[in-house]
Amino acid sequence: MTQTVGVVIPAYRPDVALLGDYVRALQERLAPDVVRIELDAATPAVVESVSTLPVEVNAVAHRRGKGTAITAGFEALDTDVLVFADADGSTPADSIADVLEPVLSGRADLSVGSRRHPDATVASHQTFARRYLGDGFAWIARHLLDAKLYDYQCGAKAMTCETWRSVRRHLYEPGFAWDIELVAVAAALGARLAEVPVVWEDQPGSTVSPAYTTYRLGRGLLVARHRAKLLADDSLHELLESRRDGPPSLVDRLAAEALDE
Repeated sequence: MTQTVGVVIPAYRPDVALLGDYVRALQERLAPDVVRIELDAATPAVVESVSTLPVEVNAVAHRRGKGTAITAGFEALDTDVLVFADADGSTPADSIADVLEPVLSGRADLSVGSRRHPDATVASHQTFARRYLGDGFAWIARHLLDAKLYDYQCGAKAMTCETWRSVRRHLYEPGFAWDIELVAVAAALGARLAEVPVVWEDQPGSTVSPAYTTYRLGRGLLVARHRAKLLADDSLHELLESRRDGPPSLVDRLAAEALDE
């Protein structure tokens, strides 16, 4: 049976020309049923330019964060398979297709693109600081989480809609730590994971601050581990959780914001 595919692209201050080329490449290679751009901090000029592309566009005037943007996009889709890809096109369309394949074939519930896999091809490296911090973070995550991957943060992932339904209420991280929380929660809930090597090229002009983002990712990693342990009925983490008032999940926050509008 043919499965429908929806792609979400979170975009914050995107290079509109680069984004347009990437959208067209994704459509040509994947033939998705829908491509939806979640546009943060959108100016009227950018909204007008992006709206000329053959995509759905959801634009907000403020910066929600990567995790919130992807969550909003996935919540709006009604397809069998959900994919997200970063707007800068660091992971080319052919590699996104490779990430999608294990889900379409039924071999995985969540497929994770990987820049650090031994078979990955890195066409252009990050700065030394970003690469060093990223490698260190991945090493720590691999030793703290049950999901043993080479790379948790690559902006290329695909999952079944059933997997999304199972994880959606357990996701809280609004920013870049959303990726690792997704992986940790999915693994804790028994999802079958596939790590797929990709071709990857660092794009200049990143809005990511290496030191600050690494701090946020480190905090997010510890929180993701805690949430995964809760889902696995770990008694110590259940005790810790009982002593604090947790924030609402991303889907609950989005629902509350929709009611306020």
